[in-house]
Amino acid sequence: MYDPIRASDEVIQRLRANHPSLIDLTTGRVERLLAALDHPERALPPVVHVAGTNGKGSTVAYLRAIAEAANLRVHALTSPHLVRFAERIRVAGALIADDALSDLIDEVEAANRGQPISFFEISTVLALTAFARTPADLCIVEVGLGGRFDATNIFDAPAVSVITPVDYDHLEMLGPELSKIAWEKAGIIKPERPVVCARQMDEALAVIEAEAGKLGAPLSLMGREFDAWEERGRLMVQMEDRLLDLPAPSLFGPHQFANAGLAAAAALTLGDPRIDEAALARGVASAVWPARFQRLTAGPMAQMAAARGADLWLDGGHNPHAGRALAEAASRLVARDPRPLVLIVGMFARKDAYGFFAPFAGLAPQVITTAFDSPNAAAPDDLAAAARQAGLSATTAADVKQALEAAVDAAGEPPHVLICGGLHFAGEVLAMSPETWPS
Repeated sequence: MYDPIRASDEVIQRLRANHPSLIDLTTGRVERLLAALDHPERALPPVVHVAGTNGKGSTVAYLRAIAEAANLRVHALTSPHLVRFAERIRVAGALIADDALSDLIDEVEAANRGQPISFFEISTVLALTAFARTPADLCIVEVGLGGRFDATNIFDAPAVSVITPVDYDHLEMLGPELSKIAWEKAGIIKPERPVVCARQMDEALAVIEAEAGKLGAPLSLMGREFDAWEERGRLMVQMEDRLLDLPAPSLFGPHQFANAGLAAAAALTLGDPRIDEAALARGVASAVWPARFQRLTAGPMAQMAAARGADLWLDGGHNPHAGRALAEAASRLVARDPRPLVLIVGMFARKDAYGFFAPFAGLAPQVITTAFDSPNAAAPDDLAAAARQAGLSATTAADVKQALEAAVDAAGEPPHVLICGGLHFAGEVLAMSPETWPS
């Protein structure tokens, strides 16, 4: 499927033409280029560094919303982008401007002098250089992959390191054992710098605790030093010295209470007096993070669904842990509004499709698998077979538009339709109309 919107993103064309997309798990090339640019990473405001398997993006979104609700100016580096490269680099609250990005690429490419560097590495350097030149109060940096050898792991003394839930993903690079994955994530822990950590499976927690202990880093663990839970539809956050009664998180799904609680604890760890309970409340209730159980109400896909009385949702989760969270969120949706559930799924071939589908068995959704614009996309027949192995009824469609037509034209009540399986696939849906581009 040809995608004219993505193809017109000149930044991506330019960077991918000069730099491989192959992930390089090292920091040496980033450190070399940062030195050539006179170390912009040393001129940043306090840094919150966020690693983990799932929930990184949502946690960053809550952190940014909380800080901005406290009137802080916030830089943020996230990945991947959904539609446009500029989504990765938010400078003092706004996506980097096209002209500024183009000029910055010229400068960074010149400093690199044609030496080997990957797409993600140079993207990281572009962001840090932009951040260093614009005043701000806080810088939030999301790890790209892993942590220990990730291109972003160049901060000697982050204000706070945050570790979201660790689970099985990217096994070809980080695994296969959970302890090995946790060791990679724990690489963002720095000597004597505070760490705020989500609940973890025992095997992962043992590694994180050992790393924090070795480095003398104070570890604040959800469920031990602090906690977060849903009560009467609100977010309760128990800190060591107080209990916070906050509004429900803006992002849908029970797992978002944990993500928002983790962000609140991390924000309080900063010790900035401007981040008070009112800012926490406004932040958790206003965070926006596209393709995370996002209700689509604009664009051609949403219009097609609405015309037939269906509601349309979009999520980029792509591993077993995300599948569990997504199934739990979908079960709440169906409990609130008992209508059929249809999953439209596109996924990379290297992902654990069975592990993603298995948590949905109790909901018995209809599954429609399809392809998307990537040479690494799984064949729809293979995805359908994995869904059937998990006990689900599955058919295939040529593309996402055909899949949605099949979902909403089926006999019976208008369904809840959930497009899911990966961020690249979700981005393809959002790219269909400027109305749905992340901003």
